Amino acid sequence: MVRVQNLTRADALSAVRNPLAFIAERWTPTSRTVQRAALAALVMAVVIVVTGGAVRLTGSGLGCPTWPKCTDDSLTATSAMGFHGAIEFGNRMLTYVLCAAVGWAIIAARSQKPWRRGLTRLGWAQFWIVMGNAVLGGIVVLVGLNPYTVAAHFLLSTALITVAALMWQRTREGDAAPRPLVGKSVQQLVWFLVVASVLLIAVGTVVTGAGPHAGDSSKVERIPVGWETVAKLHAVLAWIVVTLTFALWFVLKAVDAPQGPLRRTRDLFLILLSQGVIGYVQYFTDLPEALVALHMLGSCLVWIGVLRVLLALRERPQEPLTDLPAAATTASLTSA
Repeated sequence: MVRVQNLTRADALSAVRNPLAFIAERWTPTSRTVQRAALAALVMAVVIVVTGGAVRLTGSGLGCPTWPKCTDDSLTATSAMGFHGAIEFGNRMLTYVLCAAVGWAIIAARSQKPWRRGLTRLGWAQFWIVMGNAVLGGIVVLVGLNPYTVAAHFLLSTALITVAALMWQRTREGDAAPRPLVGKSVQQLVWFLVVASVLLIAVGTVVTGAGPHAGDSSKVERIPVGWETVAKLHAVLAWIVVTLTFALWFVLKAVDAPQGPLRRTRDLFLILLSQGVIGYVQYFTDLPEALVALHMLGSCLVWIGVLRVLLALRERPQEPLTDLPAAATTASLTSA
């Protein structure tokens, strides 16, 4: 039988005052647990993008016609609202799953010994982005799926993926000063790749905002440009990103770079090829919903691939652990 220690009044006050420090005093997760928590937050950040796309592609964007309630009289979707109400409300509920995943990442990072304050901050950054995007999602509904707010909603989700991917990377490396693995010319080439990828994603949101999938069966405002023209610009930017990735791989081979950057660049190239095939097929088949959803998933994977290439250009080795005095350890645990 396991003996459960009764909490004293001081313990209870400590738990209320600083619950993260209270948990950290009583739990030390393994490095693998922290990595899995960060990965779970990243996966959920991608899932929420894909399910948000499903809401739009099924015409369920106004399935819940108001916010924060689903209707003026009901917090949840009702049977009378049918399929569209269930889809929209289900996507809203997934936000709580995302919050749980981010919360687990924050708790795991805060409880790790020694405490890495930078990891905890990355977790909190994700939390506040999620909160901001939830409010923005409500505004999207209240303004009747205005395409500019929809685009901003997606771009903020991309920012969440960026922070989540960075946190996942940082859980697998130390806190020592980063040491570059390639020269400045290669780093500059990768930054060109990053900028081109950002433009690619941004123009993709314009294609979405001008295209036929408005997000609801009713008449919804669209961005007043020809979506086919913007789609061609999007394709040109995609080819620029592919070319830069291909060139980067050859440059890395020429300078005999470490295997890490080479493998990440190869992975990105394969993702880009798959995304390009999907993009052209959906263009010539009048944007079928299933392929558009797959293309949105591919967009997330492309951006994660670009970030992984960028982060692979340096290494941060683990710092050797030293025994800390008991007083210093206690102070570290109880500080916020």
